[in-house]
Order: sequence, then structure tokens, then C-alpha cells
Amino acid sequence: MRRLAVVGAGIVGLAIARELLSANPAASVVVIEREDVVCAHQSGHNSGVIHSGLYYAPGSLKAELCVSGGRLMKQYCAEHSIPVHACGKVVVAVDDSELPRLRELFERGVANGVPGLEMVEESALRGLEPHVVGLRAIHSPSTAVVDFSAVADALAQDVAASGHLWLGTEVLSVISRSDGLVRLELAGAHAGHFDCDFAIVCAGLQSDRLAIRSGADAEPRIIPFRGSYYRLRPAAQRLVRGLVYPVPDPRFPFLGIHLTRTVHDEVLVGPNACLGLSRDNYSRSAFAWQDVRETLTWPGFLRFARSNWRAGMREISHATSRRGFASAVRRYVPELTADDLEPSLAGIRAQAMLRDGSLVDDFWLDFRGSILDVRNAPSPAATASLAIADHICKRAGLS
Repeated sequence: MRRLAVVGAGIVGLAIARELLSANPAASVVVIEREDVVCAHQSGHNSGVIHSGLYYAPGSLKAELCVSGGRLMKQYCAEHSIPVHACGKVVVAVDDSELPRLRELFERGVANGVPGLEMVEESALRGLEPHVVGLRAIHSPSTAVVDFSAVADALAQDVAASGHLWLGTEVLSVISRSDGLVRLELAGAHAGHFDCDFAIVCAGLQSDRLAIRSGADAEPRIIPFRGSYYRLRPAAQRLVRGLVYPVPDPRFPFLGIHLTRTVHDEVLVGPNACLGLSRDNYSRSAFAWQDVRETLTWPGFLRFARSNWRAGMREISHATSRRGFASAVRRYVPELTADDLEPSLAGIRAQAMLRDGSLVDDFWLDFRGSILDVRNAPSPAATASLAIADHICKRAGLS
């Protein structure tokens, strides 16, 4: 019997395990997760947007897999009775300087095959979002929201029905043996070692550490970026119908502070993007010396920080001041005040960075014989997870 292992029970790892089981019904598939629950980190700490594929460079994996993955995600949710709210999104230019980038973004979305995209003028924007101001906007009607934790739970049930899910088990290393097998050294609930024919590592915020311990290159390094959200108090939720986004800065992979009406009918505001001082503790005061040391000693981070310190100071001001946060969204919804915001969730993005200080903008997959390391899978990985699973299994010759 062929033995296949997936490291990490986030939404990408679970989707891959489900695809492996579907394509290899006679195989034994094991998902190994450090935490005691699935979806404990990036997959469970986000606003739940099913992205349409508007932002990503044509020809990139993100562009290809987001569009097809969004379609597969909506289909999967319909089959499993998971609520999806097709609320649509507007990307709003508020001054003349943003109009060229808005046009470029629209052309990129068309090139990526995003369905139903439309460039709308101010009057049409007011018809879509009566309380939003702007000169012009892109309307993306296919953008939707879902609870990705519910999706992960459904995927975990699919996996457990015909495979194995080992929770509370940390993978210490993933090494190719001379006999062609892959050995996983384990600690925790299933301590010891586990030999398999192929391993796919989806370790998220720990992906670089596990790769390095397993003999892979130190590049790219994961730099954690913490993003805080506020939510609108009930009386202010009427000001936003769907999703309201700024025109993104092309220098960064972050989309900027935006407003998202969730599938639970709350309106989230955020996130900001500050350097994370811990990879897996979401409290505002969290600090882990090892995490900070690894960030500060990575050559690329110092180069990145020197080039982007002004943006960093702006993000810190948003993180430390509710008024600063409110001022960022008042550009789009002038009626909002700081009193309309109350603290909500926080997430930590596993952002891969190269030695030269550049941020990895696409999904990053590394093959090491019978091992595949997923070294960078930030947003829109949740949206694209089912398509990522199909892509990876085909590239690995497992489907």
C-alpha cells in the first residue's frame, strides 16, 4: 500500500489530503498537525473572502489558481451546505493619482478571466455602496465571503472518513532516505518516526524552519506580519453593503485596510500589516525572542526595512491608534468615526522574503525528491486551496 503524508492541517494541507485520497483510493494518507485542532493559524484567522483573482500578475500561479479555485470553493460549499454570501466588492479610487493603477488593476483582472468585472463611475458606485465616496471603482460581483474554518472542518471530515488525521503531533524533520522512502521524525501524540513514499509539507508559519531542519535552503525566510481587525458596531454596519477595498500599492503584497461584510453579517475593518513579534500568539502583547531574532538576523529584512520604513511607521500608527485606523477608512466612508470601531480578531501572515529583501509575491513550491515543500502560500491560498491541491498532486505525479 502506498503511504502518503501531508504535514499541516490548515485549509491547504487538508485540501491536498482530500485530493490525494480521491486520486489514490488504495493509498494510506496521513495528515500530521502540531496543534490539537485543524485550521489553528492562517486558515482560521482571516476575513473569509473568496477572492475573484483581480490582483495577481497574469501567468502567475496565484492568478491561475485563484480564479479556478474560487469556482471550486463555491461548488464545494454548495455541496456541503456551507453558507456563502456573494456580496461583491468595489475597489475604489478616491483621487486622480489612483486612476492609472485602478485601470491597470482592471486590465489585469480581465486578463485573468475574472467574471463580470466592470469599471463604474461615481454615480454607479453610489448605487452599489451609497455611503462610499470615490471618483471611480472596479466592481467585482463574483467576490464572496465564507467561513473558512467551516470549510476546513468539512475537509477534515472528508479526510478522516478514509484517511488519518494525527493532531497534537509535531513534525521535527522530513528527510529522504537512501532506500527511496521519506522519514518524518515526530514528537507529541505520535512520537517516533513515520516512513512514507511521498510527503507534502504545508507548514505555514513554520515552513522555513521545518525545511531548514530537513536540509533545505534557508531561502526564502518566513517573516510574520501581524494584522489586526476592528469591526463596526451594530449601528454603523448599515454603512457598508459588501466589500470596500482601496487601490493597492503595487510595492506590497498587502491590500491595505478595507471593509468586509462577513458571512456572519458583521463588518470587519482591516487588517493593518505590522511586523509580528510572535509566529503563533495572536495577542497584542505577544513576544517570542526566537521569532524576533530570526527576523532581525535575516539579511533581507534589514534591506526591506530600510526601503519601507515610512510605510512601516504608518502601519504602526494604525496598530496603536483606533483613530488612525478610522482615518484610513474614512477616505472611503466619511461617515465612519473612531467610536464606530471595536476590536476584533487578529491574524498572522506567513510572508516569504528573499535575501535581497524582496517579498515573494507568488506561491512557492520546492521539490526535494519525494518531498514537496510549500514555502509560500499566503492569500489567496484559502480561496485557491482546492485548485492548489489539484495542481500540486498533478505536479507530484500523484493524480
